[in-house]
Amino acid sequence: MKATSEELEKVQGMIERGYLKDAEKIGVRVGRVINRFKMAKHFKLEISEQQFSFEVDQEKVRAEAALDGIYVIRTSLKEELSAADAVRHYKALSQVERAFRSIKTMDLEIRPIRHYQEQRVRTHLFLCMLAYYVKWHMMESWRPLLFADEEQQAKQTRDPVAPAKRSVAAEEKAKSKQLPDGSPAHSFQTLLRNLASIVRNTCRSKDADAGTPTFIIDTQLTPNQKKAFQLLREIKV
Repeated sequence: MKATSEELEKVQGMIERGYLKDAEKIGVRVGRVINRFKMAKHFKLEISEQQFSFEVDQEKVRAEAALDGIYVIRTSLKEELSAADAVRHYKALSQVERAFRSIKTMDLEIRPIRHYQEQRVRTHLFLCMLAYYVKWHMMESWRPLLFADEEQQAKQTRDPVAPAKRSVAAEEKAKSKQLPDGSPAHSFQTLLRNLASIVRNTCRSKDADAGTPTFIIDTQLTPNQKKAFQLLREIKV
């Protein structure tokens, strides 16, 4: 606010010296100063030909000072939603932002959209949303194998306003990069890459004729891979 006042005083000096006369040009110069520091709401401005005056809007300054450092969450829902639950739902919006980021970038890569008809574009987007729905359930089921915090029930009982804290177990996984059994902890992407090493080979004996029947050999799963598939089978939708 002080910096804005100093810059506005410079504009007044330019007007007094005759460098600025036209009200429109004065307004452009003042707007540049106000927008630079994002202080427009704190000042009352009066601009006319060869004149410019300003003062701090003390009422708005006091009102903002009373809320300084405070978030006010307002909802149109009825009173059955408690204040604590309103805060929890507001903070859950970060999951929506994360979903769109996942769709647009690293995991699902919605672009490029090689369609031109509206219905096909809508279908493309719908399939991406379904894919994220599947991914979300996979991530939730794989929490024991990932760096993710497994103690989700605590979110419903802890103070929603206080800074979120990860559980001791989650902090230990992040620190050691290991699961309690000593196996490596994964991100969602690294676990997928680990599972991608599973293959099914169609084989034939080295000295066999071309007409000899083939046989199948699957990759022998590691304990972590077995656990990953077991957790997926337990998903309830």
